[in-house]
Amino acid sequence: MIIAIDGPSGAGKSTAAKALAERLGYLYIDTGAMYRAVALEMRKRAIGTEDTRGLSQLLASIRLSFLNDGKGNRLLCNGEDVTEAIRTPEISRFASEISRSPMVREALVRIQREMGQMGGVVLEGRDIGTVVFPDADVKFYLDALPEERARRRHQELVGKGLSVGFEETLREVTERDRSDMSRSHSPLRKADDAYLIDSTDRSVEEVVEVMVRVIHEKRGSGEAAHR
Repeated sequence: MIIAIDGPSGAGKSTAAKALAERLGYLYIDTGAMYRAVALEMRKRAIGTEDTRGLSQLLASIRLSFLNDGKGNRLLCNGEDVTEAIRTPEISRFASEISRSPMVREALVRIQREMGQMGGVVLEGRDIGTVVFPDADVKFYLDALPEERARRRHQELVGKGLSVGFEETLREVTERDRSDMSRSHSPLRKADDAYLIDSTDRSVEEVVEVMVRVIHEKRGSGEAAHR
């Protein structure tokens, strides 16, 4: 099956998607990390958002792949493990900015479709069920209150030793929401046939249990229809 999980920043998509993929024995594809990797590579090469030639060359040559080596899901960019390097506030902000670029989105959507076309995947992002795989077998839209999402993000940053205030994190979360939902190309929105899960007061385990139940129901109805 192809399973799509969308939702805003801090809703718990990555954690739930990783746990779900492990539970099902599927490949986990973090599409948001792919945008961060492009942002990181642009910073390394000093490519600005207006440098269409430089950006085009980067997108034509970039190699992205996911690896689960027993230490968790790792993202390789041109053979280099960038899993930790892409998780800084600066790269997060820049990734949000470049995600507005049709050139970037078209290039990464193509790569994402190649990764997931054989099935057996859990893809997580902001436009999976609406753009990347509109015909995904099961779609989820994971959401939570902005304050709760900011609290989770703040804990993550502090846990990495970064000095950042909660109010600053909340502003970044709400600004990211505004940016993702208002962009003209592939805006964040819930697919009409996506199953909505509010994770505000749910643990990761509870969210995954809901997902597994929905997947089993979907699979069961599909088998019944096939018979």
